Amino acid sequence: MFDFGIEGYHPRWLNGPGLVARTHGRRLHALSGRPLTRVWLVWDLVDDEWFCDCPVLLDFDGVHVEINHQKFDDLSLTWNTIDPCRPVSWTGFDLEWRPDALPELQTIRGMTLQGAELLEWTVDNVAGRTTDVSFVFPDARLTVFNALDENGLTFAPPGPNQRVRPCP
Repeated sequence: MFDFGIEGYHPRWLNGPGLVARTHGRRLHALSGRPLTRVWLVWDLVDDEWFCDCPVLLDFDGVHVEINHQKFDDLSLTWNTIDPCRPVSWTGFDLEWRPDALPELQTIRGMTLQGAELLEWTVDNVAGRTTDVSFVFPDARLTVFNALDENGLTFAPPGPNQRVRPCP
């Protein structure tokens, strides 16, 4: 299994909001009330940009949830397996972990999580099979979504083609 050049990381791919909710819903819900300490992204040092093929690591005061998307409908959530102080060794790339590397992430840092939700796409196309993970804060939201074989981030509320599934 490919580890994305991250020591100790072993993605566990799931498909569909029902399976994700059954597998991780209680743990996502248990994050409620915890502050978001940091969001770690893997940074491409050559292109000076987010390398969105690697997992997004959210640190809730010492509890790490690691989110990664691949293909059209694969979602992996892992817990406390990645140490962002260790190097990323993906042949052909010069990568490193960076905390709060985007301005929007700096804005939500320190906010207390109100709840986690799974967003299920309801459209009848390739996006209709994806499940996104969304974190709700008092005056903000962060969603890690499937950007068609990589991760994407949005800070907007769910769209009209998304069904919200609270966790658990």
